[in-house]
Formats: sequence, structure tokens, C-alpha cells
Amino acid sequence: MTGCPMGETVAPPRPTDPSGIRSYEVFQRLRVHEASPVIRPRQLWNAEFREDPYPVLHAVREHTPCYRDWIGNAFWVTRYDDVTSVFVDDANYETRTRRWWLGYAHRGRDLSPLIPAISEIARIVDERVLGVTEECMSQMSGRDTIDLIADVVVPTTLVLWAEAFGIPLENRVEFIRALLRLHRGRGWDPRHIADAGDAFESLAAMFDTLLASSDSERGGVLAIVDTLDLPGGRITGDDLAATLCESDIITVPGSVANLFSLLIAHPDVMDTLGDERRLWKLAWLETMRHSPPILTASRWARHEVERFGLLLPAGARVLVCAGAANRDPRVFSDPDEFRPGRKDLCQREARGHYRADGLPSAISLGTGAPSRFPAVPEDRPRSDFARARDTAVTIAMRIATTWGDHLRRCDPAQARAVIRTDGGERVCWSIPVRRGVAT
Repeated sequence: MTGCPMGETVAPPRPTDPSGIRSYEVFQRLRVHEASPVIRPRQLWNAEFREDPYPVLHAVREHTPCYRDWIGNAFWVTRYDDVTSVFVDDANYETRTRRWWLGYAHRGRDLSPLIPAISEIARIVDERVLGVTEECMSQMSGRDTIDLIADVVVPTTLVLWAEAFGIPLENRVEFIRALLRLHRGRGWDPRHIADAGDAFESLAAMFDTLLASSDSERGGVLAIVDTLDLPGGRITGDDLAATLCESDIITVPGSVANLFSLLIAHPDVMDTLGDERRLWKLAWLETMRHSPPILTASRWARHEVERFGLLLPAGARVLVCAGAANRDPRVFSDPDEFRPGRKDLCQREARGHYRADGLPSAISLGTGAPSRFPAVPEDRPRSDFARARDTAVTIAMRIATTWGDHLRRCDPAQARAVIRTDGGERVCWSIPVRRGVAT
């Protein structure tokens, strides 16, 4: 065996059968009927799991470190230390782009690694997040009943994306609809994948039209495209569409939605937060641990890897599960409790890995691997994690300041997170609020 990072070993080449086709199941000595007796294969995909996945994830985590999911054709990794090691181990595992899911792997170039593009998006979001939140809330004036998430939180984040990319008002509705269709194609449903492909084409054409306008008419990222240094020639609509495709549009609205869902179920916690931003940050961090909006992310084995007592074949899909890892009792005490400010959770962003000062951090799959740079960098913008945290906290605080009394009267049964897609998200996408009188 040859040594590899993270304490893993890469299996040496094994002989193939005369047909030249290697059956890795033979070497694993594992069959469908030999799967863990703790859960049945379809329990990871049925309606009960979508409503509440944590009992099943608990059983898998405690009895099978790497569960062979025959229905989903994947290996589930659920323990905290295992998830963090696989997630950052680029020597043995790779992450495939969202465009790969759509069959658009070679379309466009992702601009998000470019510091000027990141800085421009962060600048606009920081400047506009409070104003856009208030604008979306003001549109609900006069309505006795609103959906806190569908009517305010989601529109706020979508409008912020439109402003960050400099989309004119007359194109906003078309842009937002295409953006939602684009990100709906991250699962296995062929209809959603085809629709997402059409949305990609629509966005690329829209951006090409906007790029053809004069420089003085552009805003956001469109205004600085000529200053971006990207190999391969001038930036096109395909590049901007690819950047949107690879962007995380779930963590901010999903974390705010799950935060309010938890606060409604724990009114005593809501009463302690007040208007102190530090306490809201702690509540957001605990939400990301207790109820992360993105439960799973896919990694693929670059080659055969021997791990967890199994031989993972080249190309194997490994599902790292933040939902299970963030409630690992080996790492967190009373992990099923929602307890902002808990002492066994790192209360700042981890640097370089998922541990800082000896404390574990919540695994946030949507914001990518932890940054290797200082938490307050001098020559580069904040990390995706820090930007998502600050944006989400601002939105949540503004809503709570205005409608806090009405939130306390919400029915917890109507504010529960569920899994609605096969893309790994678990978000409370609906929180009906009866205001009674206009505020």
C-alpha cells in the first residue's frame, strides 16, 4: 500500500477478469442482502426520512461508519471526523461542478475564485442587504397573513443576487425565474436537469445582451468584467451563467429559515437574543450545527481507496453528511438540543480545517472548504462562510425587530424543515405568520 494524506491508503492495481471488466463488489465481499440490518435500504429515500432524517442518520452513524446505499448508488459517511477528513482530502476525492450535473461541464468559466469579483459581490451585498430586506418587508404592508420565508427571506436573497450581478429592473423577473430553475437541476430528476439546462442558456443569452451594452449602463459584476484577468479571452455570458450555476444560493435563505423555525419552537431562546448582534451570530452558528440547510454533498473517489473497511472503487460517489456529523455525540454534548452559545462549539470560523482552538465547528457544506487565510484578511475578501453568516444575521435581525411579537405566536407544527428535493437540502421553506394588524 502507498501512503496518502489523511491516513488513507490507495489500493494497488488488482487483476481484472478476462473480459477486462473489474467487479469491485467481488473484492468488497458486499451484497445488497448483506447491508446493515440497522436500517432498510429505502429508509434513506422514503417520506419519513424527508420529514425527519435524524433518527435514520443516527442509526447509520452509530452502526455503519460508511453505509453502502444501493438505492442511491453511494457511500454515506456520517461521523464528524470522517466527514471532515473526506471533505478536505483533495488527494483522494474530487468535487464535481454543478455544471457537470447538467451536462454543461465545459460551458463557461467560474469567476468566483477571482478576488475582484468576490469583492464586488461582497461590497454590494453588504451595502444593500438591509435596504433590500426592508423593501421586501414593506411590500407586505397591509397583509394580515404572510409567509415569512417565501414572501420575504427568499425574495431578499434573490434580489441581492440580481443587484450583485447588475441586472436591470426590467430583467429582474426573468433573471430570478431562471436562477431558481438553474439550481433546481442539482438532483437526479431528468425533467429538472433539462429545465436547468434551458435556464443556463437563458441566463447566458441575457448576460451576452447586457455585456453588449455600454460600460456606463452596467452595474455590479458586469461593470468590472473588463478588469478581470481570466485565461481564455474576453468574459462572455457563458462565464457569468457558469458563475451563477456554481454559486451557493441556499445557505443564506436556508439558514435564516431554519433559524426562525428553531426559534419558534424555542420561544425562550428568542426572548434572550434581543437586538444584540453577537447573540444572533451564536444562534446562527448553532442553527448551522443543529439544522444545516444542506445535509449532504457529493465527493467522488479519484481512484480506488481503502477506507472504513471497504474498497471504494474509482469514481465511487461518497456522500458526506453534515446533518449526521453535526450531531455526532462523540464531538458534541446533547447534540439533538438547540443550545446557542454552547461551550463545545467553536464560536468563530475555523481556519484551514474544521477545528479551531480545540473546538469543533459546524460543518457547512454549501460554503465550501474552510478558508486557509486569516479570519480578517488584509488583501482579500471574507470567506464564503463569513459572508453568508453576516448576511443571514442581518436579515434575521431586521425581521425579528419588526415582527418578533408575531413570530412568538406562530405554530411550531407549521414551521418545520423538510427535505423536498434530492439535492441534499433540508429547509423550512414556509413559515406562515398572522400579523393581525399592520406593523
